[in-house]
Amino acid sequence: MKSFAKFIKRLTAWMLFLICIALCLYCAVSAAFPLDHYELIKKYSGEYELDTATICAFINAESHFDSRAQSHKGAKGLMQIMDNTALWAAEEIPIENFKLEDITDPDINIHIGCWYLNRLTSQFDGDKTLIMAAYNAGSGNVTGWLYNEDYSADGKTLDKIPYEETEKYVKKINFYEKVYRLLIKVNFYE
Repeated sequence: MKSFAKFIKRLTAWMLFLICIALCLYCAVSAAFPLDHYELIKKYSGEYELDTATICAFINAESHFDSRAQSHKGAKGLMQIMDNTALWAAEEIPIENFKLEDITDPDINIHIGCWYLNRLTSQFDGDKTLIMAAYNAGSGNVTGWLYNEDYSADGKTLDKIPYEETEKYVKKINFYEKVYRLLIKVNFYE
């Protein structure tokens, strides 16, 4: 009887330990891969034929889902939109009565960010590496790299990304996208 009671105590201790590990893991994943504004992400990713996990990855990499985020270069909001991009997008989409202070509004920011990613997708024929690099370094830089034999042998794909920050950014987006795709698939956020 004592051995059975000892077994139950050990089993209980192990169960509590595993529950604690699971809770810690859940908290760590939730902190590293937040997901706010999912309905807006689904709405605009659908409207612009983009993958929701990809949009989540961009938002996490750009602002960690902080709608008030602002970079030292002046990019704002969830998807870190620059003022000139916001004004251009608001005119092209169009967004009526748009003011620059609206860029931190999650609805407007995600809308513009998805519109811009759709433009980059068209410009770079859906090449994910080029799209991600262009979002970070600018489409003009990426186009220039494609014309430079040091970075592109065929003029269509990048063999090397000359900016270390952009190279790390592309790797980060690819990783985040895989994680978000898995977490969404297993209904982690529900």
